[in-house]
Amino acid sequence: MKLTRKAVLSRAKAAELDAVRKLNCCVNAISDLEPLSQCQNLSELYLRKNSIASLTELFYLKNLRRLRVLWLSENPCCGSDPHRYRMTVLRNLPNLQKLDNQAVTEEELSQALVDGEEITAPPAKQTIENCCPGSSESNATESTAETENELLHFSLEETNKIREQLGMKPVPRDKFSSFSPREADGSRKKKNNILNAILLLMKELDTEGLEIVHQTVGRRLQALQKKELQEER
Repeated sequence: MKLTRKAVLSRAKAAELDAVRKLNCCVNAISDLEPLSQCQNLSELYLRKNSIASLTELFYLKNLRRLRVLWLSENPCCGSDPHRYRMTVLRNLPNLQKLDNQAVTEEELSQALVDGEEITAPPAKQTIENCCPGSSESNATESTAETENELLHFSLEETNKIREQLGMKPVPRDKFSSFSPREADGSRKKKNNILNAILLLMKELDTEGLEIVHQTVGRRLQALQKKELQEER
């Protein structure tokens, strides 16, 4: 099961990923933790008895600075060596205060630097064909379309939130996506990826950084508006 943004918000009963502070997804056959990387205020995460196959999924939790409680036991990623498992988790998530309902000690955090494995890259994801060889082409198309629609909604929502912070007018939906779902598919994915990356980076900026972005966006908008006026003439 893929943990989607929509599923996270539903289980946490939150409107935005930033508002998710406690999430219980025990016994849900979850195997993918990527959406959790955007839950920057998450402090408690319960994932017992799921289908997380590899500890490399911890890569998506490494930037969650407020995460203090994690329950990950009874997943395939725990393996047959409890010590190695615990040391690897603590090396990558040193801010944890409790792991699998057991308090984390300073001695363990020090030992984790020696015995734990550092995770520096996200896990390799299987394609739809590799992971579900028996699925039909129509199912794959529907899945792709659903993912793209979620990305588009997320991008529009986040875009208008940022524009509001910068004192700019919101973008109407019809202006944000003026093409059909099948039109310019590659271009659409590229634009969504770029926009999502920019929005994530903006969350890390301080007041000075945002002011620079504000000024740059203003100059860019003026240039585009000038170009549009020239083309109309």
